[in-house]
Amino acid sequence: MSNQDFVRSLPQYSATGAPARLRQIHLDPIMLLAIAAVIGLGLVVLYSAADRNMTLFGNQIVRLGIATAAMIVAAQIRPRFYMRWTPVFYVGGLIMLLLVLAVGVTVKGSQRWLELPGGLPRFQPSELMKVAVPMMVAWYFHDRPLPPRFSDLCVALLIIAVPAGCIILQPDLGTGILVAFAGVAVVLLSGLYWKWVAMAGVALAMAAPGLWYLLQDYQRQRILTLFDPNSDPLGAGWNIIQSTTAIGSGGVYGKGLFQGTQSHLDFLPESHTDFIIAVIGEELGLVGVLTVLSLYLVLVARGLYIATQASHTFERLVAGALTLTFFVYAFVNVAMVCGLLPVVGVPLPLVSYGGTSAITLMASFGIIMSVRTHRGW
Repeated sequence: MSNQDFVRSLPQYSATGAPARLRQIHLDPIMLLAIAAVIGLGLVVLYSAADRNMTLFGNQIVRLGIATAAMIVAAQIRPRFYMRWTPVFYVGGLIMLLLVLAVGVTVKGSQRWLELPGGLPRFQPSELMKVAVPMMVAWYFHDRPLPPRFSDLCVALLIIAVPAGCIILQPDLGTGILVAFAGVAVVLLSGLYWKWVAMAGVALAMAAPGLWYLLQDYQRQRILTLFDPNSDPLGAGWNIIQSTTAIGSGGVYGKGLFQGTQSHLDFLPESHTDFIIAVIGEELGLVGVLTVLSLYLVLVARGLYIATQASHTFERLVAGALTLTFFVYAFVNVAMVCGLLPVVGVPLPLVSYGGTSAITLMASFGIIMSVRTHRGW
């Protein structure tokens, strides 16, 4: 047999498998698989945390279905379209934040939602700014020299500060900080001089005593409780004490699904939303928690890789900033539940019960996938 006959006899592979088909519809296989794994595990844990409440479970499936559709749609749109319409998106978000302050719905002392007509669910505009703010800063930087000049840096900080300030006034300190970080992430990725970063850190440390008096009383109490939860075990310290108890009681392998005591006996507050990682720790143990964190790590690593491969400044800054925002989102929730950060009301990404946050996160992943799969600006 000749060499040519041998080559012709070998199986001929072509890019027609599942990964290739996913790329044809602009979905990244690695990121999609990790997202599906997180959502699947989250639904199982949510079913247990909600004490097998089928209404709540069904609502979450519908919301995740809408969020998945948002991701798929976002992935089909070319990055240049996002760049062209980013200012409109940003200004529209600011208008909605002002409407929230004027006529928003108040729940548990916070005015964060807009009531939609036709019996539609309430809408939280601040979630959209987690995407709009980094995109706007990236849009501003994309045709300017990098690292940014001081004047450009001041404009970028103003772009970040206005929506973040509106959100903090609702009051929603946790979301306001996340929105601010999303914008700051773009600034850091733009090649900001480290001496400026160090100077900003020193200035923030010096301003901390003054910022303390700008906080609400309950926000100060949360910070104080962080250092000594047992100072008020039946009040402000209750959440941290019960969450750390739940995580510690699970051990390595957990008590088993539906066998948790802290959540099912109502010791653990908000077990299906902000504190659901404690349910994972109690029922699935250290193995369950590490599984979730490993899947998050895959998403972060893939997102940063996609950012490094981007061919345009806007794409690179947006993909990197959205990925880092997701990382901080997950880090803050886990650290909060473990008692390493004050309780700020940040849900666990793609696992906690909720609609607007899931849609925002999935749309962010769709934008990152768009950067990966659309070649040519």
